[in-house]
Amino acid sequence: MEWLWAVALVVLVVPTLYLYTVGVVATRFPMLYNKRICLLIAHPDDEAMFFAPTVLALTRPETGNHVKILCLSSGDADGLGETRKRELAKSGLTLGLRKEDDVFVVEDPRFQDGMTNKWDPSEIAGLLSAAFAPSLAQQKKADTAPTASIDVIVTFDADGVSQHPNHISLYYGAKAFAAALTAGRTGWAPPVDLYTLTTVPMARKYAGFLDVVATLAGWAFGADMKDKEHPKGLVFLNGAGNGGVTTAWKAMTTAHKSQMVWFRYGWITLSRYMYMNDLKLDDIKG
Repeated sequence: MEWLWAVALVVLVVPTLYLYTVGVVATRFPMLYNKRICLLIAHPDDEAMFFAPTVLALTRPETGNHVKILCLSSGDADGLGETRKRELAKSGLTLGLRKEDDVFVVEDPRFQDGMTNKWDPSEIAGLLSAAFAPSLAQQKKADTAPTASIDVIVTFDADGVSQHPNHISLYYGAKAFAAALTAGRTGWAPPVDLYTLTTVPMARKYAGFLDVVATLAGWAFGADMKDKEHPKGLVFLNGAGNGGVTTAWKAMTTAHKSQMVWFRYGWITLSRYMYMNDLKLDDIKG
């Protein structure tokens, strides 16, 4: 019987400690404030399956942020492109975006959904430049400070979380865009920060909220608390109930209905990305 008591104690204590940690992280860890933020994703449902903790945190009214989602494909591999675009808009609103118009989906033959399709980073960078820094060429010619209509891009890292080539392409495209803003112009600070979602090993990926210890340890190792305007690392944890993991689940189960095949229920239950995100500020060199 003693082992039953031990199991019961663990079941009670571990979630309680996690929820306490959620409160500490939300109030004491670095946060972005009053930023124009673009979440750059490859497919409708990426925002819910991978970035829900980030979107829920950055859209909280008290942060003053304006978050928009830019999706470079409609995920039309199965002929469901129009359905998935509507689902993305609904999911974005569920996760805290201000309005449907804050969700943009690109329909471009250069960016076709598929596990064998690598997207050209230079073409992604060109699209981002046209959307967010259309005056870059004139600014370079006039030797004036580079500007952009966003302050932050959030996207996948170089491993793409799931090794999906579309995800990986986004990282290299976003990095090329951010670097181009100050390329050949020493002394200018880049006007756009690039934050990338950390890819973790398989065992941690499916550890759910239990991955919090490793996540916080990784953040602490590279943390720099001095620059509050441009934190080197960000951690967002989903609590329970409305505005937390329940809302993240809702974004998948009620918005992305076309994608809720059996294995996705396993993902939203076990994936640490439904509970936590840790982002790193990429080192941009023009």
